[in-house]
Parts: sequence; C-alpha cells; structure tokens
Amino acid sequence: MGETGVASARHKRLALVTLCVTMFMSMLDNVIVGNALPRIGQDLQAGITGLQWVAEGYSLVYAALLLTGGTLGDRFGRTRVFRLGLGLFTAGSAVAALAGTTGWLIAARMLQGVGAALLTPGSLAILRHVFTDERERARAIGLWSGVSALGLSVGPVVGGPMVETFGWASVFWINVPIGLGGLLLAGRVLPAIAPRARRIDLAGLALSAAGLGALVYALVEGPSRGWTDGLVLGCAGAAVLLLTAFVLLELRIPEPMLDLRLFRDGVLGGALLSGFMISFGMFGALFFLPLLMQGVLDWSPTAAGIAGLPMTATIVVAGPISARLAGRHGPGLPVVLGLALCAAGLGGLSCYGEDARYPTYAWTLLTLGLGMGLTFAPVSIAVLQRVAPARTGMASATVNTLRELGGVIGIAVLGAVLSHRMTESLTGSLTRLGLPDGTVEQVTDSATGSLSGLGGGRAVDAPLPVLTAVEGAFTDGVQLALRCGSGALAVTAVVVAVLLRSVARTPLLAGATAPTAPTAPTGPGSVSSADAGAPAGPTARPETLVDARTE
Repeated sequence: MGETGVASARHKRLALVTLCVTMFMSMLDNVIVGNALPRIGQDLQAGITGLQWVAEGYSLVYAALLLTGGTLGDRFGRTRVFRLGLGLFTAGSAVAALAGTTGWLIAARMLQGVGAALLTPGSLAILRHVFTDERERARAIGLWSGVSALGLSVGPVVGGPMVETFGWASVFWINVPIGLGGLLLAGRVLPAIAPRARRIDLAGLALSAAGLGALVYALVEGPSRGWTDGLVLGCAGAAVLLLTAFVLLELRIPEPMLDLRLFRDGVLGGALLSGFMISFGMFGALFFLPLLMQGVLDWSPTAAGIAGLPMTATIVVAGPISARLAGRHGPGLPVVLGLALCAAGLGGLSCYGEDARYPTYAWTLLTLGLGMGLTFAPVSIAVLQRVAPARTGMASATVNTLRELGGVIGIAVLGAVLSHRMTESLTGSLTRLGLPDGTVEQVTDSATGSLSGLGGGRAVDAPLPVLTAVEGAFTDGVQLALRCGSGALAVTAVVVAVLLRSVARTPLLAGATAPTAPTAPTGPGSVSSADAGAPAGPTARPETLVDARTE
C-alpha cells in the first residue's frame, strides 16, 4: 500500500482487522496470565515474589518504554516500528511458553513488554492515517477500542479452561499464531508512514527505565529479603536519585520524553491521578484473586476464570454510561463515582475468607467492574481536552504510561503488604500450635516464599493443622491488601473530587464534532504523534494547557 495512495475499502478493512487483532492480543496478555499463576508456581517452584515478577515484568517494561515507543515511531516510521514490536512480542510469547525456569519466564515476559511498548503507540496512529474520513475514522476507532476492551474481558474466562486443559504454557502459545498472522497482514496492507525527524531522549529513557526498575525491585524483594537488606536499601536509594535526575532532565530539555508541565494543571493532575490509582488498586486485586480462589477456595482454573466474568463484562457495559455522564455533567461525576465504587468493591471483597461462597461476594465484582468502567473514558477525555492539539499525543501516552505504572506499583506495594501480614499471622498461628521456634521460622519462610502450601500443594507431607494455618495466614494477607487498596482509592476519590471541581459541571461532548486546530504536516503520507492521539474536539480554550514548542 503506497505511502500517499488512497486506501481501497478492502485494504482499509484488512488494516483494521490487523490492528484490532494485534491490540486484542496485547490487551489479552495483560490479564490471561493471572489464572496461570498458581500452576506456574507449582510447576516452576516459583514463590510469591517470582510470580509477582512474572506478572509485573511485562507491565514494568511496557510502562517504561511506552513513551519511547512513540518517539521511535516518529523517528523511524510508525509501521516499521509497529512490525518490529509485533515480532518481538510474538518471539517473547514463544520463549515464555518454552520456559523451564522462573528466570526465563520473567525474561520472556519482559521481551513481550518491549514488543507491546513498540506496537501500541503506532497502532492508533496507523489507524488514523488509513481512515481519512472523519466519520469512517470514528467508527474504526470505536471498533478498535471495543476490541481492546474485549481482550480484557475474555482473558480471565478463556485463560482458566486453557490452563486446565492444555497447561499454563497455552496462555503464551495462543499469541504465536495471532502474532505471525498479524505480521503477514501488516506487511501486505499497512501503509508505509514517512518517518519524522525528532531527537530521541536517550538520557530520559535510561533514567526512567533504571529508576522504575530499581524502585519496583526494592518493593518486590523487600518482604523476602527484609527492608533493611543492603540490596533493597541500595535499590531504593538508587531509584530516588535516578527518578529525581529524570524529572530535572525532562524539565530542561526542549523535546522531553515526558512533559512534566502536564502535572501543573489541577484538572490534568486529578485525571492522571485517577488513572494511576485505579490501576494501583485493581491490578493488585486481579493478581491476588486467582491465588485465593484456586489456592484457598479449591476452585479450578476454569471456575476462577468464569468467576471474574461479571467484573470484566461490567467494565465494557459501563463505558457508554460513563460517556453519557461525562457529556451531561463533566468528567468529575463519573470519575469520582467510579473511584468510590472501586473502593467499596475492594472493601467488600476483603470481608470474605476461605469459607466464602461465590454468590455472597459476586456483588463486589460487579461493583468493581462498574467502577473501573466509569473512569476509563472520562479520564482520557479530560486529559485530552485540557492540552493543546499539538500535545494530545504525549498526553494520551502519559495516561497509558501512568495506568501501567499504577498496576506495577500496586502489585508491588499490595504484594508487600500481603507478604508482611502473612508472615506475622502464620508465625502467631504456628506458635499457638506449640511448634518449636526453629520449625516456626522454617515453615514461615517456606510458606511465604512458595505456593506449595496452597491449593495443589495440600498433598505435601505436612500436618493438616499446619496447612490450615498457612491458608488462613494467606487469606489474612489478601484481606489486608484489599483493605489497603480500598482505603487508597477512597482517599483518591476525595482528592480528585476537589481537583476536578472546576470542570465537574462542564459537559465534555458538547463540542465533540467541532474541528480541531490544524497542525503542520510532517511529510508526505506521514502522521505525527500529536495527530495520532488528537480527538475531534474544540480548539484549546483559554484555560487549556498550551505548549509553545513546535512539534
């Protein structure tokens, strides 16, 4: 397909299929691994810390490189970088499926994250380039967004039966034929988009990736190594220094990887905080729930996957509701309401333990799904409407980056809470059973560092009272982690209500079809990162955060 040629209807359909399927795969991989974690823990002898890295390795790398992926697409061509990312993602999936150790699996997940960070920014940019008619483009973007949400919805449902029938490796093998088919179609139907001269913020990339990696490593390893361990303290200190240097650098250079001035605007800060904290609380919950359902409640992977369907389905259903609320009342109402519902859902879920039955807490999952669904669209709309058209690409990437970081840090922090509480509770329970101090310490270290005491591990040679104590301690840890997540979201709801009060009654959709301010072309057949993220909407109002630098 030519760089400046007009795409035929067939090419447009095939391009849309390619982009939708690859985004479906990327979103699916965010959630489908959850139901495989207990089996991975048993087969690879992975502890809670190792499983956290299996879940977080993908998200950490993806979040750290997402903005860089957009920059590389501008510099070397969107389609070229998209195909490179898709190839890396597919290769990482194959390596993950073949992994025989936890270390190899974590490395493969990180490779998947690199691929996803390269393909995601280019996907929407290519879509907007292919569909030049505004109405046609709107329908295409709507379908693209819907398929992405579908990936999040069906992941927990299909993941359980796949793990139970074919083993945990199947959740990675499923990506390989999809990725190969996507590569074949991409080479035939996606347009070659002209690269654009732009300086790459290599220093910013290095500082942010190293700083975030050191921070999350310290949070994940702290409970097992001890918070006073030299390596943990060293990583925490390095994270502070590296991220401080990153902030100072981004404030000084003319073309930053992340424009930190976005955070000076109260409305933008509230919207970005909402996106971050929703992921903080919810991804932590999504990490713990399969372990609780399968390890303590003795549910099969299939049952655990189906149990999460109401929550994920409600996320999709709540999307149109949030758009209507935002259109009539502004972003403040749906965002604050969504945060409050998520806080209530996590709090309610924390009240149930090993004796719980699904019907008794299904309402909490519905509440969580409704809360998450109410926040997604208004957060993005609020951010994009507060920045100048030339900066909407960076603003959109910033939202996605903070959402990913929120999930990574949420799993790390709430995982640390779980491990600490589990150790404390199990030590007390074993002491009351009359076990010697040395045995108590040995059992506690083994239980907190491995899943052998949970679920499928009941066959191990250990007295029933000890296994019961392990399960009870794990449940205590999950409950405290969920309560901490609930409290954090409740506080966030109050803060965001204050920050968004100035636009609480400002409709977002009244001018949705008004033309945007024109942007300077960057080359024949090319599309800029700003154009890629810019919605059809009014030009910047006086209160809009305007960036004076040219793109």
